[in-house]
This record gives sequence, structure tokens and C-alpha cells, in this order.
Amino acid sequence: MKMKILLMEDDMVLGETIEEMLCGAGYDVTWVKNGEEGAIASYDDKYDLYIFDINVPLMNGFELLESLREAQDETMAIFISALTDMVAMTKGFEVGADDYIKKPFYPQELLLKIDAKFKSKKRTLTHGDIKFNQISKEVKFLDKVISLGAVTLSLLELFINNIGRTILKEELMDLMEHPSEMGLRVAINKLKHITKWEILNIRGVGYRIDKS
Repeated sequence: MKMKILLMEDDMVLGETIEEMLCGAGYDVTWVKNGEEGAIASYDDKYDLYIFDINVPLMNGFELLESLREAQDETMAIFISALTDMVAMTKGFEVGADDYIKKPFYPQELLLKIDAKFKSKKRTLTHGDIKFNQISKEVKFLDKVISLGAVTLSLLELFINNIGRTILKEELMDLMEHPSEMGLRVAINKLKHITKWEILNIRGVGYRIDKS
């Protein structure tokens, strides 16, 4: 499935250039020209990334992103703007931007940053208040790094990669140094306590975490 990007840019030449470049790179792009269209589009569909110019008609980029963040929309967002002073950049990050690119810029620079952000996103899995980096094995709870024992970490990795699937008891016990049903119950309860996840006991079969 193609990654979906909402582009808000009122400069017709730049907007068309970015749209063509991103579509050519395999992204699904919706291009809007003002803040009102941006608000409607973000409400009507779900996107993987927002690219917002700031000085656009009807509602500027700051206002739109701030309203989205207040509505608990955590979609990645990049500002592209001719406002290059520190005040504007600071405000951009304060309202929830993940990056800020100053105009003029090379379109390829934008594409490189987008590709990098999507690769980074794929490395990190999230469920509830837990974030798990599949490369570094770092675990965060409420954005704070936590330390886990080897078995707990292995269980967490297995569960977060299999949300919605019932994991067999035998598969879970393979992760334990001294496997037993009692030991597994203790390990699962410990994981539940640390992560605050609701882990369902499918009696006689295994355990499952349902999708949120």
C-alpha cells in the first residue's frame, strides 16, 4: 500500500513540482491550496505525512497543525516555508512539527527527508504507551527509556510484532531459559505490569493482544 501524503502549498509551480516528484517516487499525494481544504482533507482521510506551507489562505500552517495536534492527530508533519527566522522555526516545532525546511530548497532534499522519516517510522513499533525500536531494541514507556530483562524484552518484541494474533504457549515458552506454564504466567504478568497492556489469556492455547 502506498504511503499517503497531504501536501498544503498555495504556490502552484512549487506545489505541482512537489506533487509530481512524490508521485513519481511512489507516494499517494493529495494536494490542497489553503488551510480550509487542508482541514477538510485531514478530517476525511488518514495520512502518513503532512507537508504544510505556513503562509496559505484561510488558515495558516501553524494554526492547522496546532488544531490537529489538539485533536490527538500524531501524523508526522514537515513545514516548508519562506519564514526562515528562529521565531518562526521555534513556533513550528512548538505546534508539533517533526521537521522544518526553509525555502528555497532542492525538491530532492525534501524527498530524501521524507524517505528517511518513513524508514525510521518502520523501525519503531508502537502499542499503547510503549515504543519499541526493532534495530536498537530500545523500549520507551511514555517516551522514557526503560530497561527490561532478556525474557521480558523477548516477550515484548514477539507480542508487539504480532498484535491481533494468538501466540501459542509453546512459542512463548521457547523464549524462556527454564520453560514452564507457571513461569510463563509470571513472565506475562510482569510484562502486563510494565507495559500496561491488556494481554488476553486464550485458555489452553496461548495469549493475544487485540488491536487498539
